[in-house]
Amino acid sequence: MSSYVRVSERLPLPQDPDAVVIGAADRRDEYPVHVCRSEADALARLIAELDGRRVAMITDDDVAELHTRRLAEGLRAAGLEVVLTSFPAGEANKSVATATALLDWLAATELVRRDVVVAVGGGVVIDTVGWVASAYMRGVPYINVPTTLLADVDAALGGKVAVDHPSAKNLIGAFYQPKAVITNVGYLATLDRRQLRAGLAEAIKKGVIASPELFELIELKQTDILAADPDTVARLVHGASAIKCSLIAKDPYEQDLRRPLNFGHTIGHAVETVTGYGPVLHGEAVAFGMACASRIAERRGLLDAGVRDRIVGLLSAVGLPTTLAELPAELDAERTIDAMGQIRKIRDGLIRFVLPVELGETVIADDVTDEEICASLTAFPN
Repeated sequence: MSSYVRVSERLPLPQDPDAVVIGAADRRDEYPVHVCRSEADALARLIAELDGRRVAMITDDDVAELHTRRLAEGLRAAGLEVVLTSFPAGEANKSVATATALLDWLAATELVRRDVVVAVGGGVVIDTVGWVASAYMRGVPYINVPTTLLADVDAALGGKVAVDHPSAKNLIGAFYQPKAVITNVGYLATLDRRQLRAGLAEAIKKGVIASPELFELIELKQTDILAADPDTVARLVHGASAIKCSLIAKDPYEQDLRRPLNFGHTIGHAVETVTGYGPVLHGEAVAFGMACASRIAERRGLLDAGVRDRIVGLLSAVGLPTTLAELPAELDAERTIDAMGQIRKIRDGLIRFVLPVELGETVIADDVTDEEICASLTAFPN
């Protein structure tokens, strides 16, 4: 017997044919962020979020061997249909070419629109797969399973998904929120110290712009964090996740381009572009950018020297670069300033700097000069 859903619409025609017709679309996205301490817990929560749907799991080649194949087997053991693919690791592969290959792969699967893409990996995987999910069938649900500290506290949250272009980082992308985020801090035990430091940069950023309490936690527990102590890292990730989600909720689609979350990124993104997306990790570039912005703020009389020392001192203490000499690649100051031209395109024709005033307070400046930027890039430790 046929089953029908009856839809009734009886809309009047406008009386004035010259009146402007207004189109409207409202959408509110909410998603859970689960911070787990074991793969068993993470797997159980992932299974619950998938709710029996088919799964297209995407990862990078390194994470596939470390975690993803085992996670896929756990899903299959629970009766879920899973297909899996991977692409080479590294920022250089966060590209349109990679995204196109993934779209071709998805088109060859049996995935339908309500099935779920699962991104397992660090920021490169999550940014790339999120954009692919936003484009495939005009948007399919996706779940983030971050495996790095940077992804735990930043990339997996907020729905800013993109791939890089040779002229600018994250130039091609979308705002597309995940269905859920399943974080297992146990995965951090497989990271080397450099990757942990890079991730910690994004947590320090959140402490500077929005949470003196988080900043103090990192100051006190930096040794335990860099040793990937599960209890300490779980506290850090949970706190940083809550702070970022709170900040994003105020402006999820960046209608207001004056966002404190961009602290360190104005220079940081240019550094990554000029050095070719790879030699300098994202967190390292952001740390350098935060140090430069702090120096600009101090020279403008906005930031007390003692607070500047505290910010730059914590970055240095955890092993992040704060000067040109400490970056893991040579950097030309003039080329870096030139690279900010693409940022002007993205940010409404202006280069906006987030400058710290004190912990938990910032100002947005759109009048920072090239001379100020150059001086901050080439400053020596003091």
